[in-house]
Amino acid sequence: MRVFYWTLRSLLSHWRRHPVQFFSVLTGLWLATSLWTGVQALNSQARESYARASQLFGDEQYLLGASNGGLIAQRTFIELRQAGWPVSPILQSRLRLQGQGDQRLQLIGIEPLTLPTGTALAGQALDTLDLAAFLGQPGRTWIAADTLADLGLVAGARPLSESGQALPPLEVHPQVAPGVLVVDIGVAQRLLDAPEKLSSLLLTGEFVRSAPRLPPHLAEHLVLTRRDEAADLGRLTESFHLNLTALGLLAFVVGLFIVHAAVGLALEQRRALLRTLRACGVSLRLLLGALALELGALALLGGLAGVLSGYGLASLLLPDVVASLRGLYGAEVAGQLSLGPYWWLGGVAISLLGASLAGVSSLVRAARLPLLALAQPEAWHRAQALWLRREALLAGALSVLAVIALGAGDSLIAGLVLLAAILLATALCLPLCLNLLLEALLPCCRGPLAQWFIADSRQQLPGLTLALMALLLALAANIGVGSMTEGFRKTFSGWLDQRLFAEIYLTPRDAEQAAAIGDWLSRQPQIRAVLPSWRLDLRLEGWPAQLSGILDHPIYRDRWPLLSASPDAWDRLARQEALMLSEQLARRLNLHLGERVSLATPQGEWALEVAGIYADYGNPKGHLLVNAQGLLRHWPGLGPRSYSLHLPAAEVPALMQALQMKFGLDRSRLIDQSELKAWSTRVFERTFAATAALNSLTLGVAGLALFISLLTLGQARLNQLAPLWALGVGRRQLAMLSLGQTLLLALLTLLLAVPLGLLLAWCLVAVINVRAFGWRLPLHIFPWQLLQLSGMALLATLLAAAWPLWKLGRCTPAELLRTFTHEP
Repeated sequence: MRVFYWTLRSLLSHWRRHPVQFFSVLTGLWLATSLWTGVQALNSQARESYARASQLFGDEQYLLGASNGGLIAQRTFIELRQAGWPVSPILQSRLRLQGQGDQRLQLIGIEPLTLPTGTALAGQALDTLDLAAFLGQPGRTWIAADTLADLGLVAGARPLSESGQALPPLEVHPQVAPGVLVVDIGVAQRLLDAPEKLSSLLLTGEFVRSAPRLPPHLAEHLVLTRRDEAADLGRLTESFHLNLTALGLLAFVVGLFIVHAAVGLALEQRRALLRTLRACGVSLRLLLGALALELGALALLGGLAGVLSGYGLASLLLPDVVASLRGLYGAEVAGQLSLGPYWWLGGVAISLLGASLAGVSSLVRAARLPLLALAQPEAWHRAQALWLRREALLAGALSVLAVIALGAGDSLIAGLVLLAAILLATALCLPLCLNLLLEALLPCCRGPLAQWFIADSRQQLPGLTLALMALLLALAANIGVGSMTEGFRKTFSGWLDQRLFAEIYLTPRDAEQAAAIGDWLSRQPQIRAVLPSWRLDLRLEGWPAQLSGILDHPIYRDRWPLLSASPDAWDRLARQEALMLSEQLARRLNLHLGERVSLATPQGEWALEVAGIYADYGNPKGHLLVNAQGLLRHWPGLGPRSYSLHLPAAEVPALMQALQMKFGLDRSRLIDQSELKAWSTRVFERTFAATAALNSLTLGVAGLALFISLLTLGQARLNQLAPLWALGVGRRQLAMLSLGQTLLLALLTLLLAVPLGLLLAWCLVAVINVRAFGWRLPLHIFPWQLLQLSGMALLATLLAAAWPLWKLGRCTPAELLRTFTHEP
């Protein structure tokens, strides 16, 4: 132990003499851990919210709902209870509170006294809840603590709904899902203006497995489905979380490049110390153990700092992620982080793993070198050359893996493997490519100083390789993700202009109101077209989907963009012979034009041929379009779910005001086109806000990696620059030559990053988007964006080189002469 103690103390003395290297290792571990744990915190928070949403009534619950997707009459509940069915009524819908902007909460009305025996409510047994207060006057509104904080309210407050009705006093329940309000069902019927109406009837799985048949007059109007909200949300949002994880992993890898470079440099600078320790009798096993313990201690420090920073990063990005999940998937996620101990311990563990991955190669190289070779630079250069050959072989293997992943079907995991293999293979090939490019430039140099400029640039490659790799990956990620985002923005804007053809979109509360509104609208002379649509939710091969029925109208033929269609698609849709479906549903079910789809309806199977496929960006569910008459024939009694009103823009404000006054419609049920476009654009921007932030951080980490590499190599450069100074080259000129070398290497890296970034963009739009979301985007190239990123990369390089070169320019003659002290 004494030998181990002095060995470890000798190794640690290196960091005291080289604080910049110590800072670089800690910074790399800190940044890598921070970015990774921040992303995982966001994913963990979302999944925890999904789990809370599914646990409102406990596990394995089933719902009886209307087959037409509408509300159920309260007398249905009474009839089933009298027939011996232990159903419990539920009424739920969206509710907007006064003073809360556009945020809409999920209001759930329950009847706790009729819940099945043994049912847990919001994670608590029924006999432990204060049901007297909940059911009495004025009752209680159960709410999660994070939702209460997001609303800026306090327990006991009685906020007003948009219609001016007061909610019962708010009471915090920790297991209620975020964005959810739970009240007595009578209160919910009052707040939602749905007297004697229910959304569904709750049943336990135990009863369903042995349940008798429904009464005949109810069987044709009710459908039984399993309530598994967490599974649905997890399935729909899986791609979103996987993409976030991939970006976090990329940032983690870029941060590890800093650690790898600093640890390798420190080990090379300590080769004389290692030789001395071995010559004094320290065994190789003990020496490697001391090096591993030293690296573990650094990883622990960097991990602790990274976890704390990751928490702060997640807190900053959480509002954008919450807005994205709410807007794209209708998923409510808590707006405040609440992370368990496993996340904190996992962050430190990932730092230890990252340090091991970053430092193992240097330890292996040191272990394989002969005893006396540890102090010989040529031995290290030979080892580096061998390592580069192995990197080239590994790059070839990764290229083969990329080809295999490209043809591996529709798996998103395979798509991410393809992306990772391309990035890592290109990064491993970077040193060879730069060496070949510099070698090709050498014959073009005439003077000796120009030849030295290129030759010395090649000599610097081993010390700067990892920093340049980090720069390459960061630039490629920014180019690829930026091209995809801008291309999506361009495509999405054009698609919105085509699809949002109506000036007003109206959603009635129920079928009775829908009929009254339709009759009133038909008498308004300023309206050019009233286009009702009927909609219901169903499942196709386990996937949630929406079935919409529309009337045959020329405006659909002119303004509904189709990606592919049969020649007479709209005529066949009007004749009820065919349907159209969204691109993502067609890909999920592997359907093509001309194939048949069978829909289960209350009147039996309805088989239709696929006549058209259309884009439906941003909708996580599948979507099908059929003729309204055929839909009503198979789902009789279904009322219009929405109206699209086409009228002159100048008439929009007056008509909206008239509808609000006559039918009491709030803003959530009456939306004009401009408001809907603005909302869709805001959701789009918030969706990619987290992506843009992670991309910027990754580029910043790459610039920091380059800065640390140049700073740590600054002292070693004196030995190479002193002879030029002795031959008459001034110190300022030496500094400018060094700056030129750094910019040259960065420019060559940029030239390689541009095609890699465009390849990455193609993978994102043609592979990742298709496998994650089900739709494909056209690939767009934006030259101005490439110029901006190129300028940012060169600026980052200039900033990274500024301090080391400033020190070189102010280097005194005595320091330069000192490099010749030990020359023979």
